[in-house]
Amino acid sequence: MNKKAADYDPYYVDGVNFFNECEYFEAHDAWEELWQDYQGTSRKFYQGLIQVAVCLHHFGNGNTRGAKKLYFTCRKYLVEYDSPYEGIDLTKLLSELEACCAELLACEDEIPRVELVPDLLPEIRLDPPPANSNP
Repeated sequence: MNKKAADYDPYYVDGVNFFNECEYFEAHDAWEELWQDYQGTSRKFYQGLIQVAVCLHHFGNGNTRGAKKLYFTCRKYLVEYDSPYEGIDLTKLLSELEACCAELLACEDEIPRVELVPDLLPEIRLDPPPANSNP
């Protein structure tokens, strides 16, 4: 879907900005504001983004069991959409999330004892960029 920059919902853009600042709980909150009342075809997409944010939030806080569970559920929601979708390269996002969570996913312990590697955190770049953004 090709959108004009001005077409992005402010909550959507706020969520992306929080996500890229590693403020995953805040990204979750912004996207949830959008998701709560949304009934269109993007509803599961927004739910998937919320779960990506919560996955990384849990991983960063040491809740590896919760992070691992949310990794699989967020993928289930997002793979239903063509990439790019709503300005996000979902193939890239899911690939970066997989790389970030690789050690977590490989661990077979009930409660994996692995730590988040900051250099592997995924980023979201909207294309086209939102209005009023800095290149």
